[in-house]
Amino acid sequence: MQASTAWWKWLGLAGVVGVAATGAAITRQERQRRAYTADEVRDRLHQRLEEAGAHDDADA
Repeated sequence: MQASTAWWKWLGLAGVVGVAATGAAITRQERQRRAYTADEVRDRLHQRLEEAGAHDDADA
């Protein structure tokens, strides 16, 4: 009976590891996002808006 119940322990451990890895990835992305200055964010948004406008013009 021991061997048949061990699989769920491994499954639970894999889930915990997955949650921890996801949390670490989200934390890293948030740190990178906050590293931008307000001017950099504004410039990037303007650039993306121009690219979207150019893409819409090409579709028309």
